[in-house]
Amino acid sequence: MNRMIGKVYLIGAGPGDPGLITTKGLNLLKQADVVFYDRLVNKRLLEEIGDHAVAIYVGKSPGSGKGQQANISTLLIDQASEGKMVVRLKGGDPFVFGRGGEEIQVLEMAGIPFEVVPGVTASIAAPAYAGIPLTHRDHSSSFTVISAIESQDKSSSTINWTALAKAGGTLVILMGWSVIDNVIESLISGGIAPSTPAALIEWGTEPFQKTVTGQVRNISTKGHKSMIAPPVVLVIGNVVALRNQIRWFDSKPLFGKRVLITRQERPPRTLDTLLRNEGALPINIPTINFVASPMSKELDTTMRNLGAYQWIAFMSTNAVEFFFYHMKSLGLDSRELSGVKICCIGSETNKSLETFGLLSDLVPKYFGSKYLSKALSNKFSSGDRILIPRTNIAPTDLSEELANLGAIVEQPITYQTEIPEDSRRMLRTTLEKSTIDIITFTSSSTVKHFAELLDGDYSLIEESLVAAIGPSTANTIEKVGLKVDIQASIHTIPGLVSALTNHFLGRRI
Repeated sequence: MNRMIGKVYLIGAGPGDPGLITTKGLNLLKQADVVFYDRLVNKRLLEEIGDHAVAIYVGKSPGSGKGQQANISTLLIDQASEGKMVVRLKGGDPFVFGRGGEEIQVLEMAGIPFEVVPGVTASIAAPAYAGIPLTHRDHSSSFTVISAIESQDKSSSTINWTALAKAGGTLVILMGWSVIDNVIESLISGGIAPSTPAALIEWGTEPFQKTVTGQVRNISTKGHKSMIAPPVVLVIGNVVALRNQIRWFDSKPLFGKRVLITRQERPPRTLDTLLRNEGALPINIPTINFVASPMSKELDTTMRNLGAYQWIAFMSTNAVEFFFYHMKSLGLDSRELSGVKICCIGSETNKSLETFGLLSDLVPKYFGSKYLSKALSNKFSSGDRILIPRTNIAPTDLSEELANLGAIVEQPITYQTEIPEDSRRMLRTTLEKSTIDIITFTSSSTVKHFAELLDGDYSLIEESLVAAIGPSTANTIEKVGLKVDIQASIHTIPGLVSALTNHFLGRRI
């Protein structure tokens, strides 16, 4: 019996920013059986592949030859021949100095089906993120993209530097840093004005992007002085002078800030995304995991008698998710909640509830247990039963407040926290290798686990700012011996990010 042949998708991953991959490329990436990825692919994209998929690094170092490329082509053929959906994830665009054409030629000769999904090339994206438009009606009507490194098989260069120097328009030179002095010499010899504006862009579109500007005559010296290193895009032309007016990316309030996320970041990774939107480099090292609690007798009795409660109060998205997990495990569904009113502590928790097809009867205007208690105070009668699904280390503020108002409050442990297995090693390694600018805490639990992971030794974070999502978290931070530098006035993830941006903008909220 003939084995079914798979298919290879050559997908452009974009220049660095993981948000610049195309929708089609991302959807295919999620469906892949095996992913072969390059050196310049943002590792964040690998988090999008399915649990069944395998990611294999095949990055080539600068100057690697045909041998390594031939090995990659063989791997693609072998995996596709086994009937697998293969993704070849390449930095930038597969057909812009990405050897995509070479790989497809080999696939075609081997009879392997393929598709190409274009990507955003660094030749366009890096200048854009540096605030340099490649064309402008007043300055440039064209641009030319050149690779300064040519095939080793060529007996001589085919780049006509004289023609390029006299062509006008904007020059975009990739892979040129290692030979920049030769490039500059060739262009000046070819007739380009030494005073022509020039820019070097390192790691374009990433939060650690570095941009150096000058003129053709001094851009090499300036680059070396700034310790520029590959990958680098060289832009030459009058449009470079527009950077001071147009720059936008590296002027963001959190640009380049290394921000440690201590919470469990699962899709949709709200905090991570919002930080990136402000130019930060999020570093995810969760100090806490949430798992379903064992089915205790108390919890079993509670879940089988949900109709006995007048209200259910959800204090987090995790409370919602694990509550319905336990319902499903017992063969129950939302019909059990008929006649029961539901309240949520905030908008994110309410959104989580809606994913289960239910609408909240009450969401306080402001986030926090005291606001939920106040909102509930005139909604129930003395003797009403209120269910609060909780974690093993949850505070009891709300239950005590409601009990004082006459409610009968029950709080079965629905889920519990644990410290992720690799967090201690990951945290230590990260703090030893680089300085963290900001440490964010979104709950008292993350604070306690963070302190435990460091054994109370904060010597590695003396230069770091500490940010709390709200007063309860801030209080716990101080109890473990840390100082709170930033506290959100709106106790939500967007509120926390807003507090960070305003801090660096010098504003108070």
